[in-house]
Amino acid sequence: MYEKTFPNKRYKETIQFLEKVAPAPASILDLGVDNPFSKIMREHNYNVTNTRGEDLDLNTESVKNSSAEIVTAFEIFEHLLAPFNVLRDIKASKLVTSVPLRLWFSPAYRSKTDQWDRHYHEFEDWQFDWLLEKSGWKIKERHKWTNPVNKIGIRPLLRTFTPRYYAVYAERKG
Repeated sequence: MYEKTFPNKRYKETIQFLEKVAPAPASILDLGVDNPFSKIMREHNYNVTNTRGEDLDLNTESVKNSSAEIVTAFEIFEHLLAPFNVLRDIKASKLVTSVPLRLWFSPAYRSKTDQWDRHYHEFEDWQFDWLLEKSGWKIKERHKWTNPVNKIGIRPLLRTFTPRYYAVYAERKG
């Protein structure tokens, strides 16, 4: 169903992690607009509602007012200037999130055509852990995976064994 090519490998790893840490059925608030992965979660029996594209740096009402059991945020926090604010304001007791990891051999992603499709942060795992803990979350499970590309060169070779994605399951401290 999901091949080992981008973004399908990412989707496969992400849905397997989600099913392991937060099995369906469950109600989910997925940060970000409806997207192909929202559909995959629905196909796996999750009840998914998405945010509407509001700027989550400035407006966290959707997370404050949600009654979802779980908040998911897959490749969202790297786009925010202040992810701490959203993380702090989440009312759900469970969080499943993933971020691209900072790669020492590659610059941060920056789209040349879309001003919103840029990474303000590319985290190292310890930095993302610290952000989660400081905003009130206790990490229960972690998972990293690589994202090889079909190209020739030093960077593509490094991508075959250097983790690119980092997924975390956390629960609200308390």
